[in-house]
Amino acid sequence: MVPKIPMRGEVSLMSATPHQPTVTEREARQVAEAAREQDWRKPSFAKELFLGRFRLDLIHPHPMPPEDDVQRGEEFLAKLRDFCETKIDAARIEREAQIPDEVIDGLKDLGALGMKIDTKYGGLGLTQVYYNKALALVGSANPAIGALLSAHQSIGVPQPLKLFGTQEQKDVFLPRCARTDISAFLLTEPDVGSDPARLATSAVPDGDEYVLDGVKLWTTNGVVADLLVVMARVPKSEGHKGGITAFVVEAGSEGVTVENRNAFMGLRGLENGVTRFHQVRVPAANRIGPEGAGLKIALTTLNTGRLSLPAMCVGAGKWCLKIAREWSAAREQWGKPVAFHEAVGSKISFIAATTFALEAVVDLSSQMADEDRNDIRIEAALAKLYGSEMGCLMADELVQIRGGRGFETAESLAARGERAVPAEQILRDLRINRIFEGSTEIMHLLIAREAVDAHLSVAGDLIDPDKSFSDKAKAGANAGVFYAKWLPKLVAGPGQLPRSYGDFNRHVDLSPHLRYVERNARKLARSTFYAMSRWQGRMETKQGFLGRIVDIGAELFAMSAACVRAEHLRLTGQHGREAYQLADAFCRQSRIRVDELFGRLWSNTDDLDRKVVKGVLAGTYEWLEQGVIDPSGEGPWIADATPGPSRKENVHRPIR
Repeated sequence: MVPKIPMRGEVSLMSATPHQPTVTEREARQVAEAAREQDWRKPSFAKELFLGRFRLDLIHPHPMPPEDDVQRGEEFLAKLRDFCETKIDAARIEREAQIPDEVIDGLKDLGALGMKIDTKYGGLGLTQVYYNKALALVGSANPAIGALLSAHQSIGVPQPLKLFGTQEQKDVFLPRCARTDISAFLLTEPDVGSDPARLATSAVPDGDEYVLDGVKLWTTNGVVADLLVVMARVPKSEGHKGGITAFVVEAGSEGVTVENRNAFMGLRGLENGVTRFHQVRVPAANRIGPEGAGLKIALTTLNTGRLSLPAMCVGAGKWCLKIAREWSAAREQWGKPVAFHEAVGSKISFIAATTFALEAVVDLSSQMADEDRNDIRIEAALAKLYGSEMGCLMADELVQIRGGRGFETAESLAARGERAVPAEQILRDLRINRIFEGSTEIMHLLIAREAVDAHLSVAGDLIDPDKSFSDKAKAGANAGVFYAKWLPKLVAGPGQLPRSYGDFNRHVDLSPHLRYVERNARKLARSTFYAMSRWQGRMETKQGFLGRIVDIGAELFAMSAACVRAEHLRLTGQHGREAYQLADAFCRQSRIRVDELFGRLWSNTDDLDRKVVKGVLAGTYEWLEQGVIDPSGEGPWIADATPGPSRKENVHRPIR
């Protein structure tokens, strides 16, 4: 086959990466490792917690925002609440599966597109705390609107430019993002999800431009976006380092086609699509950061960007609590409101206590992000993980409390004369949060990697098969020094002293819970060390164990945040007595979960599960699948994403 000679205005793909790069497991890990932040220049409460050190001083007293930030934030929240109550018809969005243009225009007029953008660029300059409160508010009106605003500001163009953009890029793009232009973030591809080493979209240098070719999937906001952050692979060549690189791309550029608007079980107003790039020319001036820095930019952006998702889970929890309270008081069974039947009451208690704790986690992490004194990469990841999981549980319990009415749609309820409560909708809408911005399974691995970073820093070469004997010997010596100092500190601590944390003994005594956290942080660190000693290089394959380790850390972090928030509210005169009661209830519930997770560290079915999985894939149990009909349609499991011109209608619809 004779290679095509590039014509003027085109770039030959001969020099580009193959359509689907083939990488080994080790190469994929190396790409992921190179993308993460290597250093810890600031203290981290969660990092210390996983190392067995309960640094309460890093989060208590609870950090406080400056008064002018509070005033500016509250003023905007008041305007946003009025807009949500008077201009957003949530039932219409659910019915039509689209956010009306006039609603988006109204949000633009409010400045909601620029909540996190500095005032000098036309934004509102809200803190992370108030940005999250705004997302919780608007997300409670309709989660698809919350997703639109979050994708635009948390991972879209504004945040990467804020952290890594040049002054010229900020001057050009941020004023547009603050008032008129919607942005989207494009990383995922049809056959590339959490393994970006296989990224196939290419960006071939051509003079002062790059030429993009490829297909991106699940582009939230992509259908209506004006600006895109696109991750593409630059081939290594003379003068070009190459690697996965971030670009700002005009969505209306020639060669950009939105081929499909995707539909989902929830978030029906979500403008999420499939975007194809064919010979799209992007100025080199639109490259964010150096070549090869794309994944690092993406992960760093998510360090605080992930907080937007649990913030909306907080809003969902508050709504679930409101509906549970009102319904359970009105609905009577066997002579009394259903709330006073223990089977229902325990669910209401869970929703109330968990909402309190989740808000504590999000507000604490957000305030620490605003102060910028601590490294919150683990805290934000834990907030995302914990919020998405607990949010789904709270919504599921609300549906159960509502019974048949919980399964019935709001439209059907209204049609027969009852209050249109969209309980089933919130369950559908929240389900994606366990997948968005890193699935629960990926978050477990990401957090686990950060949690064992100190161990890998001193002893990683010992378990690396590619390291030389001299490297291993040096690592052994370093590890000996580290563990000689660290291990003895895991034996005893303040958690064993009956009067420790006495400042938290007020209306209710929360000090036992903090002592529990301290003791179990040391136990968690000991368990991690034992597992690393036992499995060494195979530790990364023990994903069930690592997931439980992370879940324990998440519970301990949430308990700490809940206690600190209760004391903060007591000191500021904001429902201190009630806050202590909720913190106590949450900690007691959380301790049961922690004890169970510790038990499952060493008593589980992980080994048996692996054997069953091998049997399933080998067809050993195919007989078990007999007796059913598969209603699935025909077609490949993964759509073809071969680069080339689009053969579909462009469904891109910018809102102006």
